[in-house]
Amino acid sequence: MTPAPSPDAHFARGSGAAGRAPSLWIYLVVGMLFGIVITKAEVISWFRIQEMFRFQGFHMFGIFATALPVAILTVQAMKRLGARTVQGERVVVPPKEFGTGTRFWLGGTIFGVGWALTGACPGPMFALLGSGIGVVGLILVSAMVGTWTYGLLRSRLPH
Repeated sequence: MTPAPSPDAHFARGSGAAGRAPSLWIYLVVGMLFGIVITKAEVISWFRIQEMFRFQGFHMFGIFATALPVAILTVQAMKRLGARTVQGERVVVPPKEFGTGTRFWLGGTIFGVGWALTGACPGPMFALLGSGIGVVGLILVSAMVGTWTYGLLRSRLPH
């Protein structure tokens, strides 16, 4: 069994923009379809998200309860069928390293507080911005600053 390539392996090979450009259209189309689906399903609705956090509605919990088995079945199918990327490389899902668990409760708490305060997690932020809700731009910039800060402090954080 060959080891999984590092996340930066694609960039380390020095593939130029011309080699990647045609395949990027696929991601744009899939991203747009994802945005349409989550918009129509009201997943980006601030009211639905607040309803979920207040335990007043089943809508979002129902979506999560559906998404989990779909994700499990999809990953298992990809493993068994030997799925390949657009570039023809085999899709490899490395085993999860659990560590002490601090990263899960601390990261989950930070993510949950941010989600509750803004009413948006990363995927829906782009759909909200695409829907014309401009104030989400500030939330998106804040999320990017938080991600950059994590990258800067990663070596000093408990994993």
